[in-house]
Amino acid sequence: MISLLDYGAGNVRSLRNAIHALGFSLTEVARPEDILKAERLIFPGVGAFGAAMERLHRLGYVEPLKAYLASGRPYLGICIGLQALFEGSEESPGIAGLGLIPGRIRRFDADALAVPHMGWNGLRLERPSPLFADYAGEPLYFVHSYYAEPSAANAPWRLATTDYGVAFLSAVEQGRVSAVQFHPEKSGAAGLELLRHFLAGEDGASVRDAWTSDPAPTRFTKRIIACLDVRANDAGDLVVTKGDQYDVREQGAVRNLGKPVELARRYYAEGADEIAFLNITGFRDFPLSDQPMLEVLERASEQIFVPLTIGGGIRAFTDANGKHCSALDVAEAYFRSGADKVSIGSEAVYTVERYKASGGIKDGQSAIEQIAAVYGNQAVVISIDPRRVYVDTPEASVHPTVETPTPGPNGERYCWFQCTVKGGREGRDVDVVELARACEDLGAGEILLNSIDRDGTGAGFDLALIASVREAVSIPVIASSGAGCVEHFTEVFNATGVEAALAAGIFHRREVSIQAVKSQLRAHGIETRL
Repeated sequence: MISLLDYGAGNVRSLRNAIHALGFSLTEVARPEDILKAERLIFPGVGAFGAAMERLHRLGYVEPLKAYLASGRPYLGICIGLQALFEGSEESPGIAGLGLIPGRIRRFDADALAVPHMGWNGLRLERPSPLFADYAGEPLYFVHSYYAEPSAANAPWRLATTDYGVAFLSAVEQGRVSAVQFHPEKSGAAGLELLRHFLAGEDGASVRDAWTSDPAPTRFTKRIIACLDVRANDAGDLVVTKGDQYDVREQGAVRNLGKPVELARRYYAEGADEIAFLNITGFRDFPLSDQPMLEVLERASEQIFVPLTIGGGIRAFTDANGKHCSALDVAEAYFRSGADKVSIGSEAVYTVERYKASGGIKDGQSAIEQIAAVYGNQAVVISIDPRRVYVDTPEASVHPTVETPTPGPNGERYCWFQCTVKGGREGRDVDVVELARACEDLGAGEILLNSIDRDGTGAGFDLALIASVREAVSIPVIASSGAGCVEHFTEVFNATGVEAALAAGIFHRREVSIQAVKSQLRAHGIETRL
């Protein structure tokens, strides 16, 4: 009997779907005693260490889990399921872990690295393991801000390490108790194969003779993300569309480029590192249980085993039936439907305006703070929609300006980047760097940086905009808007150092393929996942 310990932390639907796709059945842990009945136990999770341990205690799972681990029965921990095995974490001082492995979980150095460590990286196996039979060095998907530090005390547990500024434990194993820092259910074919080895209960005899160690540093890859703008057309059907500077209509009708799940499945097959669904229809009056994007996520996560992001409508609202839903309620519904990250747009601008007015006081009431506190900052993406505002001189604006090689309509040589709301229809007195820094301080884990000026133009990414934000924050940045050819991706990575680049229209219309982008990047020495 394979048992899943789902304590309510983030997206476990994708793990369930991966297990079912591999042909295995699954039993859910519903009571503490179910843990001790398990024959093979999987403990997944994302989010904050303290929140995870608090939930385990509240559910009465801690003591049965310790007893299960002490018995040496098969266990696979994923992400928090690895970190919880240690004594504690810098993320949550004073909160004890399960204490099975000596040591405390540390935080990556945000002064030297983009944190969270978010994306695809390799492993350095240090001994053979049945989990990694047939593993050929493929990158696997990581998303975490804290790491397990190798030490003499935990050396007996060390199975694999990965490099991200420092070497950290990416897999541990002793007997039949194993755990990994990456997400196998989000790591494509290589991750599914690892899951299959655990689920099938394979031993390590067949891998010992073939196993070899590669001492080379692991390689962190740049991500290529396919974005699907989803909205209802005039007939009420959900379609993928694409705007031209945010205008999605063509000859009076909504531009229809395909069905969301079918298109997403195509991008997964073509090698997209992540897929983002952006809900650009309000769906404001729907009860949360009837939100159309929930079904899109549920169906997509049955077939797609890379990270999924959902944006649009992540805010508090009262539906047509009078029921109030908090932003955390909305985010939870999306996580439970298969999302790994939620993207917050206009709501982030309003939040930063309130944050500024308060003098920088964090009251814990914003959607950013609430979601990050429960699910971790890696689950919160801020989608910024800026436009250029041209000025003659830097002194003509109270906001930071950049000198631009593309003059304004009246020959202006400088501009600042104004944040907008309501799909770009309304500008606010907030500049893009100010917004990005404030959102990072409030707990966001990633920036999705769009450009109204470049959207749909094919003229290339706005390098001045992207560089200004990349230099201002220590969280990962995704460049978006303007890609028209493979060379634009090489240009943005080399010029700005962003962690990921996103495109939509050129992929939808098959003008450029994802593999062509990756081949171009690798030809120029930029590491990507094949």
